[in-house]
Amino acid sequence: MSSINNKQTTLNGKISFNGVGLHTGKPTKVTLCPAEANHGYKFQRTDVENDIIIEADCDLVTDTSRGTTLEKEGVSISTVEHVLAALVGSEVDNALIQIDGPEMPIMDGSSIEFVKGINEIGTVELDEQKEYFEIPYNIHYQDEETGVEIIAMPVDDYRLTVMVDYNSPVLGTQHASLTNIQDFQDEIAPCRTFCFLHELEYLLQNDLIKGGDLNNAIVVVDKEVSQEELDRLAVVFNKKSVEVKKDGILNNLDLRFSNEPARHKLLDMVGDLSLIGMPIKGQIMAARPGHASNVAFAKKVKQVIKKEIRRKQEGRPVYNPNEKPVYTTKDIITMLPHAHPFLLVDKITEISETHVVGIKNITYDQPFFDGHFPGDPIMPGVLQIEAMAQTGGILVLSTVEDPENYGTYFMKIDNTKFKDKVVPGDTLVMKLELTEPVRRGICKMKARSWVGEKLVCESELMAQIAKIK
Repeated sequence: MSSINNKQTTLNGKISFNGVGLHTGKPTKVTLCPAEANHGYKFQRTDVENDIIIEADCDLVTDTSRGTTLEKEGVSISTVEHVLAALVGSEVDNALIQIDGPEMPIMDGSSIEFVKGINEIGTVELDEQKEYFEIPYNIHYQDEETGVEIIAMPVDDYRLTVMVDYNSPVLGTQHASLTNIQDFQDEIAPCRTFCFLHELEYLLQNDLIKGGDLNNAIVVVDKEVSQEELDRLAVVFNKKSVEVKKDGILNNLDLRFSNEPARHKLLDMVGDLSLIGMPIKGQIMAARPGHASNVAFAKKVKQVIKKEIRRKQEGRPVYNPNEKPVYTTKDIITMLPHAHPFLLVDKITEISETHVVGIKNITYDQPFFDGHFPGDPIMPGVLQIEAMAQTGGILVLSTVEDPENYGTYFMKIDNTKFKDKVVPGDTLVMKLELTEPVRRGICKMKARSWVGEKLVCESELMAQIAKIK
């Protein structure tokens, strides 16, 4: 998580919208209301007892078959993605969304009407800083059955790229990108939902789009269609006539962009990813995404956020082997008089006045495995302590101009616990922190070591730094 120099925002007042639910066909009124800092996005059903509040949380998603549905305590709200996308794209961080029915109004099938309303009412800045979750490493999601792939990569911005391929001669393969959230309102918000003609027929036959209208969806004609069928559609949707344009789209609408379907998929993704619960900074690339995969990916990112929070609470450092170290092995050899095979720290990745992080790669050819646990090589606990002590020695020696002329000597080891085995192939990440200021060359340190996310060893060390005679 990180904060940059901008504040959270909310709406400058209430703004209401009236429409019908796409699937229920019921008239619906939705009101976007201002909310305090750190409120995030929440929905409120005003037509049920107790005015149930439903957080915009991927863990509350119960259905993704025809949009994204949230449910809490038996109360649900469906098709939430378009209004959420409008809030994200308008850079509104906190809002209460009140609705008097079970489904958001479809409006024109895009987010543009919500965006226009937000622009009309305006936004206000709050006192609290906006906090982002910065993608710390590549997060990958794949569904082999559907062919969906999504990856999030570390980038100091919010960028999305979507590719869709429906094996359709009409749509073909389409791409859409958003490289600046400020472009959302003009480039993404106007893009409407779409469906194929065979899907439309199924929905009509099963009475699943009671609020459907040829004005709120692009209909892609993916098969031969008779005039009789076109006449029937005209009657169903109360149109004088319906025909197929030369580009394979029903004549109900003109495309706003040549790749409007791909842009709408990106719109859906912006809305669905807001269910992570906080804004993110990262590059997200998605192939053939849908609501189900968007939500599954959001849950995966949310789990990473929880792990990062735990890591920060634990103080566990992140080790990136691609980053240039502060001190290499060559540097360390000049500071510590521990010739092979007694040098037990390979590099230093972090150092400050009060802490240091060191790395030890454990390999089977190291001499301390000879004779220890035959057939089951384990790094001896005493050498784990020695490795942490050497790392702590680097911290203390970095405070003198000629570290090669000084040595660090153990005085005390307390409260040592070995929590898991360290074996060949492991990378030991060691963090030592001063618990008191260094006085008269004596330092007291809290020492911990991890392998991956597991804390494997912890101890309290006291050592003295003295000039080598």
